[in-house]
Amino acid sequence: MKIVFIVFRVLLGLLLLFASISYFFNLIPEPIQTGNIKVFNDGLKASVYLIPLVKSIELTVGLAYVSGKMMKIANLLLLPISLNILMVNIFMMPEGTPIALLLFLGNVFFIYRDWNSYKALFKA
Repeated sequence: MKIVFIVFRVLLGLLLLFASISYFFNLIPEPIQTGNIKVFNDGLKASVYLIPLVKSIELTVGLAYVSGKMMKIANLLLLPISLNILMVNIFMMPEGTPIALLLFLGNVFFIYRDWNSYKALFKA
């Protein structure tokens, strides 16, 4: 089971690294978007800081996942991002939902695996 965990962690890390590095170095041309997703992305771009911030966090978490270091903080940093990616895909781009679901469930799985480390965050 430990090998499966390591392989899954590294694959998710590589997915995050690919997404962030391809954004920063413009490795993949932006797909043509229409409708609500275009309006949504235009709003994100108009904020100027939000997409680079998210991609920087994805880069940091991807490095943490690949290296296996600082996984607990990386899981917490990724949770709101992976949830938002999932919701955007469900409601605006259903064709991307399987990968978004894999990312979100992987993030939840990693948190669940180390749940004892996170319990203190939820005590009053």
